[in-house]
Amino acid sequence: MPRRSFVGDLPTPALLLDLDARERNLDRMAARTRSLGVALRPHAKTHKCLEVGRMQLARGARGITVATLPEAQAFADGGFTDITWAFPLVLGRLDEVLALARRVTFRVTLDSAEALDALAAAARGAGVPVHAWLEVDSGHHRSGVDPRAAASVALARRLAGGREVVFDGLLTHAGHAYHGRSRAERAAVAEAERATMVAFAALLAGEGVPVPAVSVGSTPGMSAVERLDGVSEARPGNYAFHDFMQLAVGVCAPEDCALTVLASVVSHHRGAGHAVVDAGALALSKDAGPHDPALARGLGPVLAGLAGHELDPRVEVRSVSQEHGMLGGAAEADVAGRFTVGEKVRILPNHSCLTAALFDAYHVVRGEEVVDTWAIWRRR
Repeated sequence: MPRRSFVGDLPTPALLLDLDARERNLDRMAARTRSLGVALRPHAKTHKCLEVGRMQLARGARGITVATLPEAQAFADGGFTDITWAFPLVLGRLDEVLALARRVTFRVTLDSAEALDALAAAARGAGVPVHAWLEVDSGHHRSGVDPRAAASVALARRLAGGREVVFDGLLTHAGHAYHGRSRAERAAVAEAERATMVAFAALLAGEGVPVPAVSVGSTPGMSAVERLDGVSEARPGNYAFHDFMQLAVGVCAPEDCALTVLASVVSHHRGAGHAVVDAGALALSKDAGPHDPALARGLGPVLAGLAGHELDPRVEVRSVSQEHGMLGGAAEADVAGRFTVGEKVRILPNHSCLTAALFDAYHVVRGEEVVDTWAIWRRR
């Protein structure tokens, strides 16, 4: 009989995925989107993992969303057949887009006449129709067309009227929902996102441009949105794992945080007010965490033990260099004498999406037992 493996046996730094928490998270979002009357197209940039994606499909997801072409290629290789690339079209990579369009229903995102012209020409030359969303700026002000501008109506008309490119509808990302400090603030952002998109779709319909679908959503927005009338699908991603940012602003509870980093204490001198672990920027990233400084816990709090979800109220990762992480607290006494070289600790990262992208695999755990290992797709 093979020897059972436990968290404390793993070499560090290691990425731990709590299977029970992740399953609860997937179940909850699947039920929430059903209750709101929209399809779920989860953003796989959070997990980059075929096993997690398949579990999302098993719970009724329409397809998946990706952030990069290699992600799309990996999921297509894994049997996924309906993929949205929710990133402005990169014109230098149209050959890869066409290759994917030959294999699966591949939906790109664009917000400019230049992108539409290049995509249409490439699709025409290859004889391959390509699906495209028109990205709309619903308040995040990162990318997307202005829904109030006449030029946006003209671009939508051109997109919907062409033969080579299939108009899928309108897509947006209200990333500013991450700045919400309360459920009410997040709900207000989500409602503004919905209202903006529904109004633009109605405007286009009135101009003779019917809109097949409307795609919205983020994890903080979906945690608080009260209705999604006029919306077709939602694309949250972080909900699969959550992280300290989501916990700090009240999106989730500690037991919902499925992703942690296991690290070893490598230096701690008697009386010192800090300890050093082997989880630095290349294990935790340098994401500063919650946008409200009053909620910040450095680069992430330390858990109270190797099992469970309770946070140590006194100790956090105060700073990182490439491989080193510095554990500290508000006072030297919070750390002094508390750690032993060789001891292992679990850290809740600020941002699970960035943290997962730094590793090659998840060690899947139930409690302290390691039950499986799942690969992560990293290459960009």
